[in-house]
Amino acid sequence: CLLPLPTSAYLWLSTLDRLKITNLTGKYIFITGCDTGFGNLAARTFDKKGFRVFASCLTETGAEALKAASSERLQTLQLDVTDSDNVKKVAERIKAEVGSEGLWGLINNAGIIGPTGPTDWLKIEHFRAPIEVNLIGLINVTLNMLPLVKKAKGRIVNISSIGGRLAVNGGGYFPSKYGLEGFNDSLRRDMIAFGVKVSCIEPGLFNTELSNQTKVIKEREAIWNQLPPATKKQYGEGYLQEGKLVRMSMNTDFSLVVQCMEHALTSLHPHTRYPVGRDAKLLWIPLSNMPAAIQDFVLLRNKVKLADTSAG
Repeated sequence: CLLPLPTSAYLWLSTLDRLKITNLTGKYIFITGCDTGFGNLAARTFDKKGFRVFASCLTETGAEALKAASSERLQTLQLDVTDSDNVKKVAERIKAEVGSEGLWGLINNAGIIGPTGPTDWLKIEHFRAPIEVNLIGLINVTLNMLPLVKKAKGRIVNISSIGGRLAVNGGGYFPSKYGLEGFNDSLRRDMIAFGVKVSCIEPGLFNTELSNQTKVIKEREAIWNQLPPATKKQYGEGYLQEGKLVRMSMNTDFSLVVQCMEHALTSLHPHTRYPVGRDAKLLWIPLSNMPAAIQDFVLLRNKVKLADTSAG
């Protein structure tokens, strides 16, 4: 068994955790997915702290609103991470701006959830969109920005999810986040020799625009309406609703995630992973480390009971 650490060891680790890099004011950072949610708050927060922020938004409306709420230092860029030409053009613009200084921080925040539900409700396109945005798009942005981050010996922060540790539903979101975790680990090891530090943030369930329950249920209903009668009979309409664990686990304080981003960017000893939210720390991450039989028991108890398993 593991022996408990002495108090002096905890104090030493706590002190290391609080050590910050000095003279980061004016350093360049690039954040994707800043229309709303974590990315929007991060862009405004780091702008106020004196970083020179490049903030990418998917929509012109999002970019205009962010620019209006920020200082003149912050630059907004319109970016669809699934568009390779768009990614290259953004990378060229940032390269021209940062010059020999390089890019201190890259925060890969852009992401979508996409439709979720039982796997036999879904078609391949339901899987493809989240994987293209959350994984392939993130990798492409990273590859284009990597030379600039290496030049600065900076930081890369990938926004994953507890969905990268435990698959709660069917759909493309969870495979995309599992893939992100694998990419994050290989990238972290590859970059150690170059002085670049790579961290992964794993938020629990947060009440963002992407996870809006009304939107989630509406997307699920659209899929339900296309299902064959036999499948509908098996599941029953009650299966359209989220389980109790999801409804009870929503966090609302986005600043918890931004605080982890800040630590990853500014600490002398950034963490490899940052679980965020009470549900992540007390439920999802511990459950992800348990045997599969226990995971299945807990998650299946949370499911709505099937109407008729014999139909089909």
